[in-house]
Amino acid sequence: MAEDRARIAEPGPLGLGAFALTTFVLSAHNVGWAPDVIWIGLALFYGGLAQFMAGMWEFRAGNTFGATAFSTYGAFWLSLGAFSVLRLFGAVPLQSVEVLEGLGWFLLAFAIFNTYMLLWSSRVSVAVFLVFLALEVTEILLTAGFFLGDGAGEGLVMVGGYAGVVTAAIAWYASAAGVVNSMAGHPVLAVGPPLWREPAAAGAPVAPAPSPARAA
Repeated sequence: MAEDRARIAEPGPLGLGAFALTTFVLSAHNVGWAPDVIWIGLALFYGGLAQFMAGMWEFRAGNTFGATAFSTYGAFWLSLGAFSVLRLFGAVPLQSVEVLEGLGWFLLAFAIFNTYMLLWSSRVSVAVFLVFLALEVTEILLTAGFFLGDGAGEGLVMVGGYAGVVTAAIAWYASAAGVVNSMAGHPVLAVGPPLWREPAAAGAPVAPAPSPARAA
């Protein structure tokens, strides 16, 4: 079993990279920089399928946090991409106002999930905590914007788009750190220690921080 686990590549950098790139493109649209639709393929295959697969491999690697985060956000992108494809083909009989309200409820639900994952990310690394913190801000802004009826390039949706670009940049850094740190076998790019550690019992050795390559 130990030998099998040693042969598994780190899935975290793939999951973070898939999340970062897809978030960046959709956020660029929300800001008003990029056209619509271009993000849908990414949502289905990179942010969706690739990230979901990274989550499945995190289960195999025994990383409960990474498995939960990547599987959930992979499913997030698959769901959003599928909804957008159905709407493009006229299979969603909703007016524009109803679609925006629906997106508000969709993002509100994920913001609730992200809230407790934000707390637990403080047990992983500073970089991963910052990803979830920036994502929390992004989801709250977009939720409020959609409920207010804002579209891409408007009001709080545009502000949420800027927050999403920041989120993507942090996630890309964490992904890059995971790749190079795993290749080198030692920290090359810093990700920071866990912010929340269990207090060590008197006389007990202090548990080491998670490997930077495991920061998923």
